[in-house]
Amino acid sequence: MEESISTAFDSDVDSPSHGLSSLPRTPKTLIPQNHAKPPTPTLSITPHSLIMADSAAFRRFPHNRSQFRAQFRSFSPSPRRFLLPILWIIGLASVYIWQRNVIEGVLLLRRPPPRPIPRLRPVAFNLTDFGGVGDGYTVNTEAFERAVYAISKLGRIGGGQLNVQPGRWLTGPFNLTSHMTLFLAEGAVILGIQDENLWPLMPPLPSYGSGREHPGPRYGSLIHGQNLSDVVITGHNGTIDGQGVTWWKKFRQKLLKHTRGPLVQIMWSEDIKISDITLRNSPFWTFHPYDCKNVVVTNVTVLAPVTEAPNTDGINPDSCENVRIEDCYISVGDDGVAIKSGWNQYGISYGKPSKNILIRNVVIRSMVSAGVSIGSEMSAGVSDVTVENVVVWSSRRGVRIKTSPGRGGYVRNISYRNLTLNDVRVGIVIKTDYGEHPDEGFNEKALPILANISFIGVYGQGVRVPVRINGSEEIPVRNVTFRDMSVGITYKKKHIFQCAFIQGKVIGSIFPMPCENLDLYDEQARLIRPSMSHNFTNIDYDF
Repeated sequence: MEESISTAFDSDVDSPSHGLSSLPRTPKTLIPQNHAKPPTPTLSITPHSLIMADSAAFRRFPHNRSQFRAQFRSFSPSPRRFLLPILWIIGLASVYIWQRNVIEGVLLLRRPPPRPIPRLRPVAFNLTDFGGVGDGYTVNTEAFERAVYAISKLGRIGGGQLNVQPGRWLTGPFNLTSHMTLFLAEGAVILGIQDENLWPLMPPLPSYGSGREHPGPRYGSLIHGQNLSDVVITGHNGTIDGQGVTWWKKFRQKLLKHTRGPLVQIMWSEDIKISDITLRNSPFWTFHPYDCKNVVVTNVTVLAPVTEAPNTDGINPDSCENVRIEDCYISVGDDGVAIKSGWNQYGISYGKPSKNILIRNVVIRSMVSAGVSIGSEMSAGVSDVTVENVVVWSSRRGVRIKTSPGRGGYVRNISYRNLTLNDVRVGIVIKTDYGEHPDEGFNEKALPILANISFIGVYGQGVRVPVRINGSEEIPVRNVTFRDMSVGITYKKKHIFQCAFIQGKVIGSIFPMPCENLDLYDEQARLIRPSMSHNFTNIDYDF
């Protein structure tokens, strides 16, 4: 049977989506029916074959100009085919650019101009005046030191102000001076250098006798001051960032030979004010005023990861007098606020208590420890503390007092008012067996005194154990008062109001039901039922 071979045009080439509709249609040979497709020949390319192919192409290339134009037109797509898509692209791009410019213009109009830095001292300097570079890489330790030295000469005329402009200012530790204002502009970030070899070593605190983590010397703080007066750290919410991640990792890996240093530590000083800034990622405690008088911390944000950031307490007044902490937000990897006064025999010998402390209008998150703590280093005593209008949320504990035999000292005249506890594992904690000691030289018979502690206005929800007051026969808790308490609980179990060796009273009705260790009074503070078992214990750490 005679085979019939025909030709056809490849319709796929004419697809408008390829923009090639004007190309000439190339005939293709159809495979004869009942015949298999011939095998594809193997292509062998050599330099000689390339030369021969070029020669053949040259022989086929038209030499006549009219023939060239005709053949070129037959292979060239019509310009009108491309005109419409090009015009569409240009139009869409123009609209996009116009819209972007309009939006950016509107945002620029709405964006407030940078706030000018106020002059708060007779003389003001910029860090750049001393060679500072805010690129995040240049080390500015010497610039800070030169600036502080210049301000130290201005005390007689009221001191000086150092402005840290917007930028990222890497630095090693440096000291402040008296009659100085450190002002952090909006967008200014002071970055602590991460190489611990560039952090100076200092003797242990005299009321501790040892580094808190290792015997012997301790690392100094990023920003430090000793024997100062009239020091202000403020700004337009600029940031001091300790870049503590490296420190935390080395601490967990036990690679550090000395106790980590705080972010900001002021020692033996008076009239200290910190306001309107952010402190974050401290290697250790964040702000540590030590043996200071007249300390004010207001409108400060303190931040660290709530986990994997060990011992990053927020604000730790230590052997301090006349302290006010208010209008702050604290979210850290340990206690939000911890009031201290020395460790065991060293604190007893140093003899500087913490007293007259007000903490109010503060929001705290502490998933590892407590919102507000007293102790456990309280060996010189803590007294006359008011904690009011404080919210503790998503935390392990709300408020806590912690001590142990060997501490000595006292915790007395402590008033908690208007506490809100939301999503907290244990709301109120007093623990008398927190047994960390600097060495074996402490006196086990040095027993702390816990007395005159009141909780008035305690509210919240999602609390597993509202109260756990664990006194002991050696260290009973005396004269505790509860009034106006209503805390929503997550477990409907008995013994969620836990007590041991506690003497005190409940005025009016409270929820949950108090432990039987406490005397009951009505709303007019008239005795209804005295407790017959102050030493009763129902402490349960299983939940």
